Amino acid sequence: MKKLSLEERIKAEVYNFSGKIGLYANDFKGNVIEINADEKFESASCIKVFVLAELYRQIYENKIDPNSLLKYDSKNYVNGSGILKDLDLGVELTVKNIATLMIIISDNIAANILIELLGIENINNTCIELGFNDTVLHNKIDFEKYDQLGTTTPRNYGKFFELLYNKQLWSEEISNEMIDIFKRQHYNTILTRDLPPYYLDSEDTGDEELISIASKSGSMDACRNDGGIVFTPYGGYVISIFTKDFVDNLYYEEHESYRFGGKVSRLMFDQYISLGGSFK
Repeated sequence: MKKLSLEERIKAEVYNFSGKIGLYANDFKGNVIEINADEKFESASCIKVFVLAELYRQIYENKIDPNSLLKYDSKNYVNGSGILKDLDLGVELTVKNIATLMIIISDNIAANILIELLGIENINNTCIELGFNDTVLHNKIDFEKYDQLGTTTPRNYGKFFELLYNKQLWSEEISNEMIDIFKRQHYNTILTRDLPPYYLDSEDTGDEELISIASKSGSMDACRNDGGIVFTPYGGYVISIFTKDFVDNLYYEEHESYRFGGKVSRLMFDQYISLGGSFK
């Protein structure tokens, strides 16, 4: 492999990273970039995308009404990300609103409510049916009882967003609805970190928005992950970046996994844009 190939440039970018990085990216032009793509990583909150997939499968099959109400009670309480933990017990929201909170602010209580509604076995069976054989939801979110939440690979995570981009998660209408939720996700810890802000917020200058991202990140002591679809004027590409085995498990914006992951995302973005919508 040439030392200045895309893969070798990525490896050069992360040479000083203390941990391991996994990457899967697809430009939908026949070019797939893989580095440790089949390595298993702790999913952290990235597992919530597969919970969402199962929810929309059951909505598609008319087993669940997205406008029906769900109640937050003490059995689903957990600390961590989200807003429901700060609200009164007994508050009711629609299924769709609970799902939206689970994705856009990674609400842990919302995730537990949906996991209980859908069933862990159903979620895992759907992962298998979709071809995500290395993806498993181990349990509800409970940091006192469990060290793990989920397991997945950069390839499985990327493949999820490939199906979504191709409008193959359960129908075009449902796929578009899920993409809309992912586009409102607040925690873009890696994918957008080093992208030019102008492209993401150009509408604030009066110009057309040029770039949008539908994504879901996830972080636990053992990992820092991010992945999704990057939409550009040249089309879209899928990118999934996972990290583990780093020396520092503290949470802060300058954590090395965010810094090195952000460099990889920017390199992929620049490559795609400079070649007019292709990695190679």
